[in-house]
Amino acid sequence: MSSPLLNVQSLHKSFGEQKILTDLSLQLEAGQRMSIQGPSGCGKSTLLRILAGLEAPDDGTIFLSGKAGNQKQRILLQPWQRSTQMVFQDLGLWPTRSVLQHVVDVRKASNLTDPKGEGEKVLKQLGLGSHLKRRPGKLSGGEARRLAFARVMALEPKLILLDEAFSSLDPDNREQGFEVLEQVLETTGAAVILVTHNPAEAERLGGSAYRMMEGKLACV
Repeated sequence: MSSPLLNVQSLHKSFGEQKILTDLSLQLEAGQRMSIQGPSGCGKSTLLRILAGLEAPDDGTIFLSGKAGNQKQRILLQPWQRSTQMVFQDLGLWPTRSVLQHVVDVRKASNLTDPKGEGEKVLKQLGLGSHLKRRPGKLSGGEARRLAFARVMALEPKLILLDEAFSSLDPDNREQGFEVLEQVLETTGAAVILVTHNPAEAERLGGSAYRMMEGKLACV
């Protein structure tokens, strides 16, 4: 029997005296969709950062396709070793790099084949084929969001983590963002975890829905 894509066992995380995650566990299979709702400061973003390898938990273990990502506070798999990509609310684009360089650079860094050819293919698929030389400052808001997803798609991840990635958008632009996400998920076959404070976003994503409560996940 194969291991789940993601297996989180008894995570604990505190900042000083404040407990953020308490004995939190979850499993995610390949291609599965999951949303996590809750107010600001409840630990949703901290959980994603731990899953991505950007922070270590105080205790507990994360397994990615059967491989331990950490041993308590020690990170064993670095972010680039996890086949996991994260999209933040501010998108995290590089202002001095062109649209094409965004996808070529990450493919080169990950030793993926044909960075330029595959990068152009991804950008064309997401409607950015005519903007290859532009920098992020010359893109519209929707184009910038498509670039953030193109960078993720170019890395062929197994798991995509979305940290309030649609929260600043009006309903029309939010729907456009979800349509881009659907393209990415269809192409990569990746699983996705969406962190949001908006129940409408969780409903739009579909899949399993949870709420963060007292440092644990409860089914909605």
